[in-house]
Amino acid sequence: MADAQQTLTLTLDSGGDVVIRLRPDLAPGHVERITTLAKDGFYDGVVFHRVIPGFMAQGGDPTGTGTSGSDLPDLKAEFSREPHVRGVCSMARTSNPNSANSQFFICFDDARFLDGQYTVWGEVIEGMNHVDALPKGEPPANPGKIIKATVSE
Repeated sequence: MADAQQTLTLTLDSGGDVVIRLRPDLAPGHVERITTLAKDGFYDGVVFHRVIPGFMAQGGDPTGTGTSGSDLPDLKAEFSREPHVRGVCSMARTSNPNSANSQFFICFDDARFLDGQYTVWGEVIEGMNHVDALPKGEPPANPGKIIKATVSE
C-alpha cells in the first residue's frame, strides 16, 4: 500500500525534525485530518501547550491554551488495539469519544491505560530526542513550537 510509507515531519523551533510514520491502517479519518491540516499550514507556529514528563507532549491547538481546535467538524473515534507506548502519536479529545479535532499528543513512555480510548494515528520513527527535549509544563513557561509541518508520500 503506497500510503503505508507516508510521513509527517514536524520541524521544531529547537532545530530538530520529528518524523512520524502515519498509520492510515489504524485511523484513516484521523490521518486524513492531520495531513489536511499540515498541508494547509494549520500546525505551523503552534506550540506544545501541555508537556508532562514521563507521560506525553500535547499540541495542535492554534490558541496554545488546550481549549481550541480547527474549524473542521470533530472526528468519529477510530480506537484500535494499538498500544500507547513511547513514540506513539494519538489524538487528544474531551470526555466525548467523538470529539478529536486537531490536538494530538506524543507519548514519552508507556501509557497503556489509554489503550482503546484514544485514536492512535502514527508513531515517531526519527527525532524522538527532540520531543524529549520540549520544555515541560502545563503550560510550559516558554513552550516548544512547531515551525513547519510537512507531509511526504
